[in-house]
Amino acid sequence: MEEELISKKELLELTGISYGQLYRWKRKNLVPEEWFIRKSAFTGQETFFPKRKMLDRMDKILDMKEDLSLDELANMFSPVPTDLSISKTDLVERNIVSLITIEYAEPYIGRSDVYRFEQILSLFLLDRCLQSGELNLDEGKILLQTFGEHYTKFEGKNCDLMFIRKMGVSACLLVAAGSEIYFENGVKIILRDNISKRIEELKLTIGMM
Repeated sequence: MEEELISKKELLELTGISYGQLYRWKRKNLVPEEWFIRKSAFTGQETFFPKRKMLDRMDKILDMKEDLSLDELANMFSPVPTDLSISKTDLVERNIVSLITIEYAEPYIGRSDVYRFEQILSLFLLDRCLQSGELNLDEGKILLQTFGEHYTKFEGKNCDLMFIRKMGVSACLLVAAGSEIYFENGVKIILRDNISKRIEELKLTIGMM
């Protein structure tokens, strides 16, 4: 289904921000370049945005801009992992990842007292999928192995995590965000999750603790 768009004029009226603010935030990378969509309209070329994504981003910027600088916000919204590390104890005590998930994942990501951001991200993804019931424990192992082996190949570029099943057999994929994927008959997409969105969510969770 085609994503609903909102015009620049509608966006400015709805959010109360100015033209200057919008493009200053664009220059600071608070709003991705690819969200600025040029389309023909009866008045000529106009700029549109993916409505749901843009309104959600505007809400977050307006809510946090008094407490964080534009550079800090840009880092928060960036799909690039940070060099942040957090101890196992803090992950559990701050309710970022459950102890059950960490202990299950340790044979696959390594046992440690302190975890790097990429490791925390894989734990965060696994924890979310297990708690939602989208994946079972065996599929969680596949997630950890696939993410650990292939995520760095995207070098901070936006990608999606996918899980598919056919006749009870599961497979995990990392694909370019938003790309069209076609499968043979009988294959069901169980999960398609945007990694950049989860990185943003994780950074917000860590930063707001």
